Amino acid sequence: MALTFNSHYAKAFLRPNDLAGLEPSVYLAHDLLESKTGLGNDFLGWTTLPTDYDHEEFGRIKKAAEKIRRDTDILIVIGIGGSYLGARAAIEFLKGPYYNQLAKDGPQIYFAGNSISGSYLSDILEMCKGKRVSLNIISKSGTTTEPAVAFRVLRRYLEEQYGEAEAASRIYCTTDRARGTLLQLAKEKGYECFVIPDDVGGRFSVLTAVGLLPIAAAGADIDALMAGAAAAQKEYNLRSLSDNPCYTYAALRNAFYRKGKEVELLVSYEPRFTMMSEWFKQLYGESEGKDHKGLFPASVTFSTDLHSMGQFIQDGTRLMFETVVTIGDTGCDVTIEEEQNNGDGLNFLSGRTMTEVNEKAFLGTVLAHTDGGVPNLVIHVDRADEENLGRLIYFFEKACAISGYLLGVNPFDQPGVESYKKNMFALLGKPGYDEQKAELEARLLV
Repeated sequence: MALTFNSHYAKAFLRPNDLAGLEPSVYLAHDLLESKTGLGNDFLGWTTLPTDYDHEEFGRIKKAAEKIRRDTDILIVIGIGGSYLGARAAIEFLKGPYYNQLAKDGPQIYFAGNSISGSYLSDILEMCKGKRVSLNIISKSGTTTEPAVAFRVLRRYLEEQYGEAEAASRIYCTTDRARGTLLQLAKEKGYECFVIPDDVGGRFSVLTAVGLLPIAAAGADIDALMAGAAAAQKEYNLRSLSDNPCYTYAALRNAFYRKGKEVELLVSYEPRFTMMSEWFKQLYGESEGKDHKGLFPASVTFSTDLHSMGQFIQDGTRLMFETVVTIGDTGCDVTIEEEQNNGDGLNFLSGRTMTEVNEKAFLGTVLAHTDGGVPNLVIHVDRADEENLGRLIYFFEKACAISGYLLGVNPFDQPGVESYKKNMFALLGKPGYDEQKAELEARLLV
């Protein structure tokens, strides 16, 4: 199978009825999703997205990506949160973390608008000098501070370099279908537009134009990506807990949470998975972290972090469990050769591939960590390709929704995200925030 789930290394930490006790709640969560009667039911478009999407727009996405690959040296994707994490994660999963350095027949792809760092944006502008540049601005409203500021700066750069007409042909907007500041600007300037569906929240949007355009611009096969997600949509819709590994994973997460395991540590053994971990952390953190509840999603990359966080995981506070994602075939490998003097003592590895050694590192670690009191769940992907990535994305999204309902929260809103924005606007002196500005400044130690 392309994707398998294994709970073998967690069984010693579970009682016989832990899963059985959650089974009725899993069935209820399934029914709420299917009937679209649960909390956040107006944001369930992602559930059928792999088989029910705008095929005309999908074709336009592929044409736009082909144009970008022909006429662009640097594509800058502007967005924050779900508007950039999914695309960046997918590109690095499929193409590797050095995609930009190794890209030969397509553009380098950089991401802006995900921070308010002047030095970061300045570096991107410096990289653009002498290059053919295109922008993909992703924002439902067009007024979110981080991407809006970056777009203002980068749009001006393009207009100065190319003039307004050609700059307009190099700007692609992914935004609301019917309203918003960005849509209005796009109509005025003649930018090509793609749609963020009304019923798909940002962190679930990687399989919409939000993720598909940058992923296709990197040369990935988005038809295969959607096919993998479609297969997962069918496979992970079984109501039976025992026959649905996606639901089993969601239930086990909640079982461990109820046992006091408050941190889920997503583990990978491939650097190409690092940004997928960042996408995962937003997906689960923003979906479940409400009402003073929820697992804290963290991540590590082994074996690198075994030399930093490994000590804590092995011997520190027993507050976590690990979900390990292993990848079979990454498409390339290195074989270790024999050395005559064997000064490093590694000739016992001669003839073996790095993948073989990495696998043994995983097996040794999973045994050590379970011996140390850390349950391990394992998700295995047999190849780092588009079809498997589509499956994995849908697996995590569906499990997140079920898990959120088991927790008793709305997995599809994010009320806490607005708090910092209001404070920031007040402190910056945005009109209408005068009273809050004075109140906040009085509380600050300057």
